Amino acid sequence: MRPAVLFIMLTVMIDAMGIGLMIPVMPDLIRELRGGTLAQAALWGGVLATSFAVMQFLCGPVLGSLSDRFGRRPVLLVSLLVMAADYVVMALAGSIWLLLAGRIVGGITAATQGTATAYMADISAPGERTRNFGLIGASFGAGFVLGPLIGGVLAEYGTRAPFWAAAGLASGNVILGWAVLRETVRPENRRAFDWRRANPLGVVRHLGRLPGVRRLLVVYFLYHVAFAVYPSVWPYFGQERFGWTPAVIGLSLGLFGAVMALVQGGAIRLALHWCGERGTVVLGHVFAIAAYGALGCLSSGPLALVLTPLAALAGVIPPALQGIMSQRVAANAQGELQGALTSAASLAMILSPLAMTWTFATFTHKGTAFYQPGAPFLLAMCLSVGALLLFARPAVRTDAA
Repeated sequence: MRPAVLFIMLTVMIDAMGIGLMIPVMPDLIRELRGGTLAQAALWGGVLATSFAVMQFLCGPVLGSLSDRFGRRPVLLVSLLVMAADYVVMALAGSIWLLLAGRIVGGITAATQGTATAYMADISAPGERTRNFGLIGASFGAGFVLGPLIGGVLAEYGTRAPFWAAAGLASGNVILGWAVLRETVRPENRRAFDWRRANPLGVVRHLGRLPGVRRLLVVYFLYHVAFAVYPSVWPYFGQERFGWTPAVIGLSLGLFGAVMALVQGGAIRLALHWCGERGTVVLGHVFAIAAYGALGCLSSGPLALVLTPLAALAGVIPPALQGIMSQRVAANAQGELQGALTSAASLAMILSPLAMTWTFATFTHKGTAFYQPGAPFLLAMCLSVGALLLFARPAVRTDAA
């Protein structure tokens, strides 16, 4: 494996680890700073996650377009450096407001997944892009494995320990990237920066004019709204439904991430071979619908762990959709496309945490008329059904997927 590819994979993995490291401690950290009940902590968790996602939504296209203009290397390295400093600030935060400010800055620095994916597109032949996008997904899955596992272990040393670990990881990757990352955007492929195409609405409007892309962007968005149920409510759901500790929550998320990494790093190649890109998207949605429906109804902790691999199989959806869309976009707009996809995922993370945590709080607070901790997963199931129907809808020639 080329060192630059390793750096890109580590960058995505560290983004996921930084999020995953914090998930097991967030219920306790929020109550440490604010007090209150678990349902109230879940609502604050939704605010923190949404603020992070708002900045990703706003900055994803900006960083993607900047990387098309100035190159991938400076955008990735500067973002990682600021990310490391931001984790230090959050480790020292003494109030919920400083933690909120840290999440806002973190959302800006974590908006580079589109740039990292564009780098992968730069170095891949058109027929190899979907498989290589799977490596990006596998890296995210690996980070989702290691992050919660390490976060659960570090929780034994206090609610701030995961932030220090994330700062150290980001700093180390800056050093690696400085040494091995070479620029892939050639002078003839650089595109002038245009604010009209660097804002989220502008870039989506522009890309939406391309044949078939608009509908796929909506499907991609709905997938992420549903998928965000995991980071949004899983620690609160685990405590409320099963009485899980932070260590067990970390273990469960680690199991989910392990299967996700295997799916996007290897199983997707088999799915593409057997089903093609379109069939892979359909298959992934079938797994998602089955998993969300089951998690929404069960009351057994061990059974939830058993169902985790089924839920992770839906991870074949994003790289397959990315592969389809990247073939419809010019070489000098790959960064713009990936920035738009980052914004679509971020917009999902703006809406989903608020919707999922509100749903969780509504169906678990004291005196609720209908107690159902799994209600957010049933909502995710309905969204996945809608996404599958939209994707499978017979398309006219100009909108074929």
